[in-house]
Amino acid sequence: MTAESAALAGFRDSIERGDDWFDALLEAIACWEAPGEEIGGRSYRYLLAGEAFDWLLLAERLCEEANGAIPAGEREDLLFFGRLPRDLDEAEFKRAIGSEKHRAHLNFLYGVTTEEALQLTMEEEVLKEQRNRAWDQGDVEDLVFERLYGRSCEQLLATFRQERALADGDDISYGELREFTYWLFKFRMRELDPARVASDTRKALARVSELEAAATRRRAQLDRPAPADAAFVLDGEVVAHLA
Repeated sequence: MTAESAALAGFRDSIERGDDWFDALLEAIACWEAPGEEIGGRSYRYLLAGEAFDWLLLAERLCEEANGAIPAGEREDLLFFGRLPRDLDEAEFKRAIGSEKHRAHLNFLYGVTTEEALQLTMEEEVLKEQRNRAWDQGDVEDLVFERLYGRSCEQLLATFRQERALADGDDISYGELREFTYWLFKFRMRELDPARVASDTRKALARVSELEAAATRRRAQLDRPAPADAAFVLDGEVVAHLA
C-alpha cells in the first residue's frame, strides 16, 4: 500500500468512526507523499517546483473522499476562504503537518499567494491610470508584467515553458498557471533590484492582509442573522419587508 492509499484509508476510517474531521485531514496531509496525481481527468499539483506546497488543494482532494460526511459550511469555509474550523496557531499547524511540509507551505504562501496579490495590486494601479487617459492605453496584462518583471507575459511564459520542457500553446491549465506564478516569484527575486523586490513584497503582503480582512468581514455578515423585522428601503420608502 502506498503512503497515499494509507492516508486516504486512514482518513475515511476516521470519518466513519466519527472522529474530528479536521484532525483526520491534517493527519492524512502529514502522511501524504505524492507531489501530484491525475484523478478523473483532473490534474492535481500539490507541490510546485518541488518547493511550494498547496495544502488546500490536497485538502480539497481529501474532502472528496468523505462522501458528504464533513459539514458543508465548514468544508466551504476551508476550501473557498481558507478559514479553519477551529483556532490553530502556526506552531500547531506546523506540528500537525510536519516541518518539511510547513516550510513548503510558506514557500507557496509567499511564492504564489503573495505574488498573485502583487499582480492584482499592480493591475489595479494600471487600470486606475488608464481611466485618466483617453487613448494609448495598452494591454493591461502586458503593462502589469512589464512593470513587475521587465518583460511581457508572453516572453516570460515562453521562457518558463522552455526551462520546464513544456509544450508551447495559447492555453494554460490551472496547475501550470500556479507553477508559472511561483516561477515568476523566483524570477523577480533573482533578477530585479533587491530594494524594489522588498518594496513590492511589502505592498503584496499588505494587499493579502486587506483581502483576508475583507473576506472575514463578508463572512461575518453572511453568518449574522437578519433582524426579524428587517426591511429594504429605497429612496426613503420601505419597498419590502424581509421578515
